[in-house]
Amino acid sequence: MTDLEVRPFRIDDVPEEDLVDLRRRIAATRWPEKETVEDQSQGPRLATMQALARYWETEYDWRKCEEKLKALPHFITEIDGLDIHFIHVRSEDEDALPLIVTHGWPGSVIEQLKIIDPLTNPTAHGASASDAFHLVIPSMPGYGFSGKPTSPGWDQARIARAWAVLMKRLGYTRYVAQGGDWGAIINDVMATQGYPELIGFHTNLPNAIPPEINKAAAAGSPPPSGLSAEEKRAYETIVVLYKTIPTQFFMASHPQTMYGVADSPVGVAAWMLDHDPVSLQLIARAFDGEPTGLTRDDVLDNATLFWLTNTTISAARLYREGFAKADFGPKNISIPVAVSVFPDEQIQAPRSWAEQAYPNLIHYNKLDKGGHFAAWEQPQLLSEEVRTGLRSLR
Repeated sequence: MTDLEVRPFRIDDVPEEDLVDLRRRIAATRWPEKETVEDQSQGPRLATMQALARYWETEYDWRKCEEKLKALPHFITEIDGLDIHFIHVRSEDEDALPLIVTHGWPGSVIEQLKIIDPLTNPTAHGASASDAFHLVIPSMPGYGFSGKPTSPGWDQARIARAWAVLMKRLGYTRYVAQGGDWGAIINDVMATQGYPELIGFHTNLPNAIPPEINKAAAAGSPPPSGLSAEEKRAYETIVVLYKTIPTQFFMASHPQTMYGVADSPVGVAAWMLDHDPVSLQLIARAFDGEPTGLTRDDVLDNATLFWLTNTTISAARLYREGFAKADFGPKNISIPVAVSVFPDEQIQAPRSWAEQAYPNLIHYNKLDKGGHFAAWEQPQLLSEEVRTGLRSLR
């Protein structure tokens, strides 16, 4: 067997001493003073992080997540000199439509675990057998169980090319894609690279901001004239976004500086919580005693995977590689695209913008709940949107 072939990948039990060390490090956290404001404008609040740490140290059980992962079929294959890990779950319906699903930052394949059964086994979730998908869920380079790049160049375009190689290597000659966050950016780029096998995609983060809107929002200027009320609201969310994602800008400049974050479990968790103000609120609720789509275990499963695989900095390098190249506007994408807009998403894309960005828009829907991490937080809604949005491509 050569490295270019697809090899089975085994999820081994984490040595118990590694989990003991994790709990020891959590207990030894040196805490700062309380924030000087009564909100989350300075980042994750001290009380939230201390509640997270108490639970992580004394109650959280990584073995439960480990068993979920071990129950799935994992594989690895070398693409462009790097080992790429992926979960590959085929539906029992041989006519199922192949679907590659890409996570974002600070995500991992854990982000998509809840949508696997609804998409591969739709009849068990109130949908038709004809809605089934074969799922391919890769770990991005530097994330989770994939290899860590040792030289520059692994940006969104290179990842998109790798995904096309992966799907071809698996024998799929006709497939669709899905993603949010970096996954949405990668799918957009993949659609511009001209693979006839990619027949369409679903996005829950449509990159549809008109260039003049993006430029004005980045500068914090007043909204351009002629916008509808809905477009003005969308513009305001983009202005806020540019002002409140300091972690992403930092990773885009100096990811290697994050030694202190990588050396502290609580540092890893805090960095991951502070994705953007709305996501921080949605994630922090799990530790503040409020009912939410995410549980404490959801959040800590992902943080623990980052810790155990030591991928805080290797994952952050994607921002150094690709953030400046990230185009949040139209890209002349001609293939069919399905769009789902969740109300607590970072970027709200009105239908008018989506139609400009995706001329072959086959589905557009605004949901009544859910945020940036839709597959993780609202798996039922996202699964329904993927089925409905891509149904016409079967």
